Amino acid sequence: QVQLVESGGGLVQAGGSLRLSCATSERTFGAYAMGWFRQAPGKEREFVAAISWSGGRTYDADSVKGRFTISRDNAKNMVYLQMNSLKPEDTAVYYCAAGVARAGFQFPSQSEYRYWGQGTQVTVSS
Repeated sequence: QVQLVESGGGLVQAGGSLRLSCATSERTFGAYAMGWFRQAPGKEREFVAAISWSGGRTYDADSVKGRFTISRDNAKNMVYLQMNSLKPEDTAVYYCAAGVARAGFQFPSQSEYRYWGQGTQVTVSS
């Protein structure tokens, strides 16, 4: 069982920045693709960003392109989401997720990710 713990959420004004972190004690962290998803009130959970097991490939939702950056540090078993130029519509609970690496991994697909964190709230005020 892979345990994921998110941190770094909070309240920020529009145009501001936050950095989310996701920590795991999983020894084989480098064998997992990592993703960030979010769920706003009354909406379904949606893909935000993902990164391959080595960190060599990243994927972003169109809504966050140019504003959010996903990264990972396999030596520290950490994955990050740097969020800049935040907008009120970015308000949501943000979830970190891990999926076992495999050929043909569909990074934006929630069904690929077996393990999920408890979520961290991000609120952007206008």
